[in-house]
Amino acid sequence: MRVKIIALLALAWPLSCQGQTAYVTNEKDNTLSLIDMKTMAVTDTIKVGRRPRGLMASADGKSLYICASDSDTIQVFDVAQKKVTQDLPSGEDPEQFTLHPDGRRLFVANENNNAVTVIDVQTRRVIGQVDVGIEPEGMAVSPNGKVAVNTSETTSMVHWLDVDSLTLTDSTPVGARPRYATFSKDGKLLWVSSEVGGSVTILDTATRQPIKSISFAVAGIPADKIQPVGIKLSADGSTAYVALGPANRVAVINAKTYQVDKYLLVGRRVWQLALTPDESQLLTTNGISGDVSIIDTARKEVIKTVAVGRYPWGVVVLP
Repeated sequence: MRVKIIALLALAWPLSCQGQTAYVTNEKDNTLSLIDMKTMAVTDTIKVGRRPRGLMASADGKSLYICASDSDTIQVFDVAQKKVTQDLPSGEDPEQFTLHPDGRRLFVANENNNAVTVIDVQTRRVIGQVDVGIEPEGMAVSPNGKVAVNTSETTSMVHWLDVDSLTLTDSTPVGARPRYATFSKDGKLLWVSSEVGGSVTILDTATRQPIKSISFAVAGIPADKIQPVGIKLSADGSTAYVALGPANRVAVINAKTYQVDKYLLVGRRVWQLALTPDESQLLTTNGISGDVSIIDTARKEVIKTVAVGRYPWGVVVLP
C-alpha cells in the first residue's frame, strides 16, 4: 500500500515541478498571485497596476512584464524582490504583447488607439509605433525575429509587420474576432484563434494564407459558447492546446492531423494557458470561477484547481 501511495503522489506532483512558481494576473483585483507548483497552493498575492492582463517573462527569467491596461503601462516585476520596479511607456490600453527573440524589444497591442507600440526595455523608451486594424489584441514575433504579427478583433485580420522597418507589409482575413496568435517553433506556421468565429486558423507564413481551419463541437454546449482564445503549442510541434472560453473546456489537438483528441473540463471562462518548462503540466486561467486548473499533459487530466483572485487573465511558470 505504501508503494502505491508513493507512486500516486509521484504522478500528481512531478519532481520537475518542484521549485517552480506560477504567476497569475488577476484582472479585477489588480494583483499578481504566486502559486508554488510543488504544493499547488497560492503562496503570495501582490498588488500591481490597474487591470493587469498580458503577462510574460524576460529573456533571463529574472523579471516579468505585466500589461497594466488601465494604468496605460507595462510594469516590470522583479521576481527575486517580488515587487514592481519599473513602469515602461506602452501606449494606450495595452492588453497583449510579445518579446522579440533579442530579449530587448517588446511589441505591444494598444486596443484603444489601433496601434502596435514597440518598446526598448533597456532604455525604457518607445522606439516605434505602427497603425494596424481596429481593436488590436494578439501579438507574436517569428522565431527568426524578422516578422511580427498582430490580430485585430473588429477588423478580423492578421497584420504582418516588418520588424526592422516597423512597417505594415500585409494583412490576412481570418475568423471573426481573432484574439491570440502564436508561431510554430520552426516559424513555418501561425496559429490564430477567433473568438466569435469559434475556430482556429493555421496560416502558412511563407504565403501568409490560411491552410486549415479547425472548428470545435462539445456535447451539450451551444456553438456560440465555444469561443477560442489562448493557444499553446508543444515544443515538438505535436500538440496544440486551445482555451475555449465560456465552453469551460481546453481542446487538445493533434497538431499534425489538426484533429481534436480530447476536450478537458476546466473552470469557468477559460482564457489563457501556460506550460511548465518541461511541459508535464498545463495551467489555465479561469476568469469567472476565479481559479487556475492544473492539467497533467501525459494523462490529459485536471489534477488540481487552485483559487486565485478575481478574473485571472495571464499566467507564466518559471523555474
